[in-house]
Amino acid sequence: MRKLLFLGLACLVAAPLVHARAIPDPKQRHAPGNEAPQTPIAQAGYSVGVNYQLQCAGCHLGNGMGSPANDTPRMAGFVGNFLKVPGGREFLVRVPGMSQSALNNAQLADLLNWLMRPDGMAGKSTPTDYQPYTAEEVTALRAKTMLNLPGTRAELIKQMRAQGIAIEDGMSN
Repeated sequence: MRKLLFLGLACLVAAPLVHARAIPDPKQRHAPGNEAPQTPIAQAGYSVGVNYQLQCAGCHLGNGMGSPANDTPRMAGFVGNFLKVPGGREFLVRVPGMSQSALNNAQLADLLNWLMRPDGMAGKSTPTDYQPYTAEEVTALRAKTMLNLPGTRAELIKQMRAQGIAIEDGMSN
């Protein structure tokens, strides 16, 4: 019994020390390079390519090939097809990854235009009559929440098929 009481007292004495490790030391310094707060992406002035890596590549991958296993469609050589059907232009801005990104409206317009360049992610899928996105257009479209992403996308894919566009986005549509 005495041993059990001694063990209980030892636990009581040690418990505050264990919990104290979880409380930050007010004298602790930031790790080198982290002394100042980070600059928000919308204010950082990164290039469009860096913005793609920060905002899109995590899901769509650096080369735009996407990941069917993670339900992420391929953009490379395909994403421009959305501009060939009614509602597709709006869809690209309103996709949650775009509309909820940390980019400001001008940066988002620049990113979309970068994707649609002939030498960009969309490649030959970009329509010949492509009109670049503007910050004003993105501002207006971004304000409208997309309530049914899978349904909206499925309808756009259906329209593409009706036009004879091959659906080569890596998804099982």
